[in-house]
Amino acid sequence: MTVTTPNDISGMTLSEQSILGAHAPRTQRIGQSLPFNDELHLEAHRWLVDEAYLLDAQDYDEWLSRIADDVHYLMPVRVTTALGAGYSTSPGMAHLDENKYSLSRRVARFATEHAWTEDPPSRLRHYVTNVRTFRTERADEIIAESAVLLFRSRGDVGEAATVSAGREDLLRRSGTGWELARRTIMLDESVIRMQNLAIFL
Repeated sequence: MTVTTPNDISGMTLSEQSILGAHAPRTQRIGQSLPFNDELHLEAHRWLVDEAYLLDAQDYDEWLSRIADDVHYLMPVRVTTALGAGYSTSPGMAHLDENKYSLSRRVARFATEHAWTEDPPSRLRHYVTNVRTFRTERADEIIAESAVLLFRSRGDVGEAATVSAGREDLLRRSGTGWELARRTIMLDESVIRMQNLAIFL
């Protein structure tokens, strides 16, 4: 799963098909994945694990502080197609297609009386694994691939929900550490089996 490769027969990347992604960074990976004991890999892996704990705790203000101002956060709609069709997402459609401002509005809504989908809040657990990292043409940016499994329960009687996905992240080094500059989430299902998407992956 690679953001920077063409998504369909138009030859456009997933970010280029999105209005909010028009100015997203286009940084691409170079070379093979880094060794697991490489310092950059270890830093990226730690960043992803720390982020998972922030999302589990629903500490979204702190999470936002680790997001770059020019971020593009994209979860395309997956579709089932014939072998060789040349695409696996619905062009121009997404479950989540966000920039820094729209992410901040989602977070702000959780603090209002209108966020009834998360009051009482869900119990969340993000499992992050299969992390691979790649150098890019920029010394201050790396690409990290990971698999994420979200367990989500709410209330006392409803069934818990799970979401499995692959992610490709662009991490950028800033004065305060690494920041998320781009994320594309590729779900492993074409139909999401939970009542709402008041969560982040």
